[in-house]
Amino acid sequence: MAASCSLTFSSKTTKTLSMYQFVNPKSRLSNIDCGFNYITKPSILHAFIPLGKPKARRQSTIRCLFTGIVEEMGTIKQLGDTEHGGFDMKIGAKTVLEGVNLGDSIAVNGTCLTVTNFDHKASDFMVGLAPETLRKTSLIELEAGSLVNLERAVTPTSRMGGHFVQGHVDGTGEIVSMDPEGDSLWVKVKAAKDLLKYIVPKGFIAVDGTSLTVVDVFDEEECFNFMLVAYTQQKIVIPLKKVGQKVNLEVDILGKYVERLLSSGFVDSIKNP
Repeated sequence: MAASCSLTFSSKTTKTLSMYQFVNPKSRLSNIDCGFNYITKPSILHAFIPLGKPKARRQSTIRCLFTGIVEEMGTIKQLGDTEHGGFDMKIGAKTVLEGVNLGDSIAVNGTCLTVTNFDHKASDFMVGLAPETLRKTSLIELEAGSLVNLERAVTPTSRMGGHFVQGHVDGTGEIVSMDPEGDSLWVKVKAAKDLLKYIVPKGFIAVDGTSLTVVDVFDEEECFNFMLVAYTQQKIVIPLKKVGQKVNLEVDILGKYVERLLSSGFVDSIKNP
């Protein structure tokens, strides 16, 4: 089974979810009932995000990879806090449930989350969310009935149709315009300066987990744009969003590596061995 790609969890949630990871899918844990308190308005999620600066936590090792090619759009069935003190989300889906096991990694709007329960008959699966996940991603805007992009972690036999996506959201952007041109759609997104420096024209970026090609970067506006063809518009959630809504952003990891090498003096060491 695929290894887990956990985002940063609080100590209480980590203690609980750890029992689900690397578990034999035939074990009795697959029938666990997490007990939802239903939530229908996204604003209520703010109650689950502790105020103040979060404490430093140990980061997990990268254990999964995605391509940014959305396999299907799932539907949020339930969203709420659980008896064990965590926060869970149940998602209706079909394609990503094929061959699923407990502990598998599935990207939800580009956020790598761990499957803690699934039901083939009901065609749904469950993932846990930590306060840090809600702080750093657009998942806080979800509510029952919302559609989300879904992609399973790649396997050794997967086709790399997009680019290397880790499912570790770097931050969120805000949709500032959506303009049709023929049957295509231009989308402009405002991003923080510390993310915009990694975004380049004709480069890769993952927006809500969708691998896209950047068309232009507008430094003065702190924005970038991309175009969605008709086929893509029918397969992902971005066209369903409105101006002002958030999208998850993950920049191309290669840009970060280049920056790191330059700042460490690696280039100078090559020039002057």
